[in-house]
Amino acid sequence: MEKLGSGDPHQIGAYRLLARLGAGGMGHVYLARSGRGRTVAVKLVREELAAQEEFRERFRQEVQAARRVGGYWTAPVLDADTEAAVPWVATGYVAGPSLQQVVGHDHGALPERTVRILAAGLAHALKDIHAAGIVHRDLKPSNVLVTIDGPRVIDFGIARALETVTDGGLTRTGALVGSPGFMAPEQVRGDRITPACDVFCLGSVLAYAATGALPFGTANSGVHALMFRIAQEEPDLDGVPEGIADLVRDCLRKDPAARPSLDRVLERTGADDTVADGRALDPWLPSALVAQLGRHAVRLLETEDPQGAGPAEGAGPSGPPAGRQGSGPGESPGPGPTP
Repeated sequence: MEKLGSGDPHQIGAYRLLARLGAGGMGHVYLARSGRGRTVAVKLVREELAAQEEFRERFRQEVQAARRVGGYWTAPVLDADTEAAVPWVATGYVAGPSLQQVVGHDHGALPERTVRILAAGLAHALKDIHAAGIVHRDLKPSNVLVTIDGPRVIDFGIARALETVTDGGLTRTGALVGSPGFMAPEQVRGDRITPACDVFCLGSVLAYAATGALPFGTANSGVHALMFRIAQEEPDLDGVPEGIADLVRDCLRKDPAARPSLDRVLERTGADDTVADGRALDPWLPSALVAQLGRHAVRLLETEDPQGAGPAEGAGPSGPPAGRQGSGPGESPGPGPTP
């Protein structure tokens, strides 16, 4: 989370911006607050993408589809203006670090029980996403947020909008669609994408959570070498606890038809009866992470109200607006806080 810069807008639609959350291939993401006081994440599309009508049309379709995603395990789409000069989408803000932050920086590999409950929560999230007719296509640790209650999935469906501006697997700006270390073989080969793609990505995420390492290595030796390993070689599951190694290995089958269904994944986690209504029924995180989440919540409160007395309801600081007024923070339900 960073302070707003001189080039950042202060208002997007009905939302007053508070801080920068990040940036990615799609655009910038901001922490914001609605006139009603709801904290949200607002994603502002890059101007060069907004200028492409093909992208805009797919973005409209994907936002509309994402609004239909229900359930408890995702960050809901609350508002959007796909017709603005610079389109944007607002989602519920999930007050927790990403799995990438947790494993890569704060804690390291997670214990088996935590990974089992992570798997159950992610399988529930993917079931809800697939029920809305969406394939996530970019499930990765930075798109999984960690909360006291359980994991939350963000950014579902958005990767598909970027595919409208691709040429041979690359965007017209030269960026890969998807995240190489967490892509499925069919994405690498440019084959038809089905929900089984997300099951493969789930396997990669679980291997990372359990070991701190990517099952097909990194792109240090080159992106194409990594993509070859994903398409042709077996995953390295050294360090994955024996109790979940077979499940992870089956998720990582090269043939989409050979991967387990999400219902079967839930059964094999052995943890489905420990999660309900978006919550782990018992504490699921190591105590050190629970303490970190508490500190994260305090920082959020300080960002929202740094002086101890925020502006009057509905008021916002002066600054250049981005886009036109959206439909307002009418809270209908999908992608989220990180790009």
